[in-house]
Amino acid sequence: MAALAPLPPLPPQFKSIQHHLRTAQEHDKRDPVVAYYCRLYAMQTGMKIDSKTPECRKFLSKLMDQLETLKKQLGDNEAVTQEIVGCAHLENYALKMFLYADNEDRAARFHKNMIKSFYTASLLIDVITVFGELTDENVKHRKYARWKATYIHNCLKNGETPQAGPVGIEDDNDVEENEDVGATSLPTQPPQPSPSPYDPSNMPSSNYTGIQIPPGAHAPANTPAEVPHSTGVTSNTLQPTPQTIPAIDPALFNTGSQGDICLTPEDFARAQKYCKYAGSALQYEDVSTAVQNLQKALKLLTTGRE
Repeated sequence: MAALAPLPPLPPQFKSIQHHLRTAQEHDKRDPVVAYYCRLYAMQTGMKIDSKTPECRKFLSKLMDQLETLKKQLGDNEAVTQEIVGCAHLENYALKMFLYADNEDRAARFHKNMIKSFYTASLLIDVITVFGELTDENVKHRKYARWKATYIHNCLKNGETPQAGPVGIEDDNDVEENEDVGATSLPTQPPQPSPSPYDPSNMPSSNYTGIQIPPGAHAPANTPAEVPHSTGVTSNTLQPTPQTIPAIDPALFNTGSQGDICLTPEDFARAQKYCKYAGSALQYEDVSTAVQNLQKALKLLTTGRE
């Protein structure tokens, strides 16, 4: 993929989008779709902040040029041409990054790349807003990930040992924007997730009730966020990660006519969304999520109900 023309210096007014633009640069080669939507989010947010002063207009104009170049390069990519596919791609990417960091956190493996993964996951959830309002689940994931990144970063910076796993977080706790939190480069080599020592009976009392992450939830070995060699992780032969496949509703196998089912355009759009989500999940070898979404699509198409 051809290199993009550099941007002019970031105007002070656009400080709030600097990490999103940095994430875009980090993903130019790694995942151009993520890079494209990070820039689109920065563009839309920048327009709302200041589109009138000369330095801001110049910056946004150059950013628009980058977006146009990327769109031409990705012209045949469904994740750019179809919003449903693009949204599914970003949501899956952000979730896998979050689950990787959460797994490292629960196992008390604290390092800069885990902090980076938490923080980047929160930035990517910001980016999902280009498709519309966030779900309640995404809002909770974003707040928890950003808070965790700041909490662990500050603990390590002060020579303290962070508390592993879910801990109390005040609902009105404002997460500070910290340059160092998002400064670590993304890791490059995937680990094999190990069993989490998390024990529900030992979980500290928490006044943060928003996010529900299953104990010991692991991202697949090819999760977007990975541990570098410097963290001390040894490279053993990777074995497939066991997965729990959800039960299949026997009624779904009866695909015969069930009377006059009138499907609306909205029904077809939702069914398509579930199929796209399933396809995106399979890119990360997430069989459970793929099966669940395919079942939803099949039920909707055969019964007219979700």
